[in-house]
Amino acid sequence: MGRAFQNRKESMAKTADAKTKVYSKYGREIYVCAKAGGTDPNSNLALRGLMERAKKDQVPSHVIDKALDKASGAGGEDFSAARYEGFGPGNVMVIVDCLTDNPNRTFGDVRGCFTKTKSKIGTPGSVSHMFDHCAIFSFAGSDEEAVLEALMEADVDVTDIEQEDGRITVFAPHTDYAKAKQALLDTFGEIDFEADEIQFLPQTTTPVEGDDVAMLEKFLGMLNELDDVQNVYHSAELPESSEA
Repeated sequence: MGRAFQNRKESMAKTADAKTKVYSKYGREIYVCAKAGGTDPNSNLALRGLMERAKKDQVPSHVIDKALDKASGAGGEDFSAARYEGFGPGNVMVIVDCLTDNPNRTFGDVRGCFTKTKSKIGTPGSVSHMFDHCAIFSFAGSDEEAVLEALMEADVDVTDIEQEDGRITVFAPHTDYAKAKQALLDTFGEIDFEADEIQFLPQTTTPVEGDDVAMLEKFLGMLNELDDVQNVYHSAELPESSEA
């Protein structure tokens, strides 16, 4: 599981470098998260983690504050979550998570990315059953047993814990996100999380070679250029010189 997460982290970092609309994506996600769970990050742990991640990605404070102000008002945009699944170049499994105020437009845009790269968009559930929907926390530490004990005492259904190079990474079901994070904070105090998120990790990876590498990079690039796309998860295992 760890290697898949590492690949995903590298993919996210490289994608973030290419995103010209990263601020608006964060602003939209913060708005939706705050609208759903409240604008106080001390009581809305998902919002707190999202804000911390935004700051690490150098999103300006005024972008975050504007999203929170919108969420605290009575009006504002009405965004809803949309998820699309299918198979990309090289038969790679793909999940596309979006936040949209116009589902018809978003579906058309996402479908266009599949069509233009000879990929196949599928029905809901067509590939997501081959991914683990995980809460992931990574932070400096070496005492796996203390971490496991804290999580078990909080009745967190821990999927996996890894300790490598002075860092501990915890994997748990996405439904245990808030419970797991609160247990870690209660036990170890303030933690500088390297990772604090919910994402899809593939249960198996798909090697991609030859012409499919360039086509997959084009496909992922097209998706990430769409305003409504928040995250793209895939099962690709790319050559080391060309991580997408």
